[in-house]
Amino acid sequence: MSHGSATSRNGTSADRLADTFYPVYDRLFSENSDFVGSLDDKLAEARMPETAELYLSRGLAVGTLTGLVLWLVGLLLGYLLVSLGLIGGGGVWLGVPVTGATADVLNALKIPALIVGTGVVLGTLGFVGGFGTVVAIPYSRASARKREINMLLPDAISFIYALSIGGLNQLEILEAMAKADDTYGEVSREFQSIVQETDYFDTDYRTAIRKRSLETPSDELGQFFTDMLSIVNSGGDMTGFLDDKKEKHMRTAKQEQELTLETLELFGEMYMTLSLFPLLLIIILVIMGIMGEAKETLLYATVYGLIPLIGVGFLVLVSTVKQDEPGSGYLDPGDDDRLETVSGAGLLHLGLVEEFVGNYSVFDRIKSREGTHTTVELLKRPHYFFRDNPLFVLGITIPASLVLVASAVWTGAFPASPGGFVANPVWTTFVFVYVPLYVNGVPLAVFREWNIHSRRSVLRKLSDDLRKLSSANDTGLTLLESVKTVADTSTGKLASEFDQIHAKVNYGMSMETAFIEFNNRYHLPRLARTVKLISKAQEASSQITAVLTTAAQTSENQDDIARERRSRARMQVVIIIMTYLTLLAVMAILKTQFLDVMAGLSEQAGGGSDASSSGMNLGEGVDTDALSMLFFHAVTIQAILSGFISGYIRDADLLSGVKFSVTLATIALAVWMLVG
Repeated sequence: MSHGSATSRNGTSADRLADTFYPVYDRLFSENSDFVGSLDDKLAEARMPETAELYLSRGLAVGTLTGLVLWLVGLLLGYLLVSLGLIGGGGVWLGVPVTGATADVLNALKIPALIVGTGVVLGTLGFVGGFGTVVAIPYSRASARKREINMLLPDAISFIYALSIGGLNQLEILEAMAKADDTYGEVSREFQSIVQETDYFDTDYRTAIRKRSLETPSDELGQFFTDMLSIVNSGGDMTGFLDDKKEKHMRTAKQEQELTLETLELFGEMYMTLSLFPLLLIIILVIMGIMGEAKETLLYATVYGLIPLIGVGFLVLVSTVKQDEPGSGYLDPGDDDRLETVSGAGLLHLGLVEEFVGNYSVFDRIKSREGTHTTVELLKRPHYFFRDNPLFVLGITIPASLVLVASAVWTGAFPASPGGFVANPVWTTFVFVYVPLYVNGVPLAVFREWNIHSRRSVLRKLSDDLRKLSSANDTGLTLLESVKTVADTSTGKLASEFDQIHAKVNYGMSMETAFIEFNNRYHLPRLARTVKLISKAQEASSQITAVLTTAAQTSENQDDIARERRSRARMQVVIIIMTYLTLLAVMAILKTQFLDVMAGLSEQAGGGSDASSSGMNLGEGVDTDALSMLFFHAVTIQAILSGFISGYIRDADLLSGVKFSVTLATIALAVWMLVG
């Protein structure tokens, strides 16, 4: 209750703030402003239920408040700069000597200059940042919705086509798509808008489709709505139209995938160049240090600032192009409470018994026994629990790594002083970086890869088994009999799952519930779309050969796309790894053939009076131990970042990069143990 009232108060205060700044909006923006019209369209595309006037008024309020805060910060900053003598004072201003009347005028205008300078500049930046952030939100959300719609549209059209050949009429198809938001996400929500408008506003569905075609953020979906509306108005063959659209969008999906892969290849070439830039900069700074113009601050900034910045920036850049698969993979069990509670059963929620606790004491005893049984099973086979929940292993490994590092510091094995860190960089970095990396990264990588392998193994023969299912159903067998036939004549995990589905239906479970329970065990988005298509079509008839054929075609199309993506991504990963190994080799050669040699020359020059008197002490001021530490840290940071980038390019998942980071960092450690 308190949460709801808090939300209400926040909404009321935001509306009051927008109302306060509405006169400002009215003076700044005209009624027919193109900017206001464009923002209004984006608010509709982002499904944000606000008018552009109210939203811009709130944006002006946020920008003004942010600008005011930064204006005050700017005044304080300017005062500190002047009071500390960093801006100017006396006879020098900004490094320029000023005397006489000019100096008196500048000293008199010091405070006004602060207000006009730092305060106004930071205040303006604050207003632009606050207002711009608010305005950018609808554009960002509309862009994200457009991206998801375009990704799911080919499968959504296949689903609509399957419903059409399954015998559903146009209104039933619209309602079925509107209810499929657990699988088709934003595409389904576009259909929800159509259904809600026809149900609650007495609008005919043709008008609702026309309106949605204009408001959807996806041009592809808008064109689909327009073409579908022309078929509806003309009384044409809807099934044939959907079949053509299905084939077209499958081809379009492959073309878009090709474009994405080409862009990623370009990014890979960019990264190969950018990742070598810090290396060149380090070499230049080392040479400058040898010549007596040491820039230690720049070296530290390059290693601990520039290298991570380039890696993180490239990850952000790749994330704008690399498309992860939308959806959680779970199917909504609908009205089946038993399926919902059993699906969520675990140590924290014991499943079906939770629904009856508190009514009778017997259920409390059952829950207690069930909790004990679940805990014992978990302790007997903890590896299966961590396989199903890989991130939970960090709850054990993070405290363990902290204890190991703290123990090393407490016992004196790890020097706490900066001097000790520089004197023995390999050992100290191993304790401080590599021990946490191994203790956390290795178990996480193992359990995650086990999780992914065990779940994705069900997809290996999905296309073939769907073809077999379609052929068996075409001979006159029911869907249940076809499932049993495929289970008996096939091998692999999917065949065993079909056998379990057949057994469950024979024991009284509905076919749809059995399929949903099977899907939610693996929760893969691609599998969820296939199961949704089959389970929805079998509600009308058990003879769904055409639907199964469509599911097989869609699965084969996904196989082709995934195969091409893996092949091209593998090449990108190889390029990134080879670039890193090249950088590591150059750093190792620089350490052994340059730093060590220069250190030897420095010792010889320091020991020989002739060399000293002739000014040949080239190594003066160069701390080779500190440089060796910086080189080692540079290759270690680069290894970890390159690993995460490789994993993200490969699977669009940062956790996929853990195994690459551990491997590359181990190579760096082995090399530096030899040369450091």
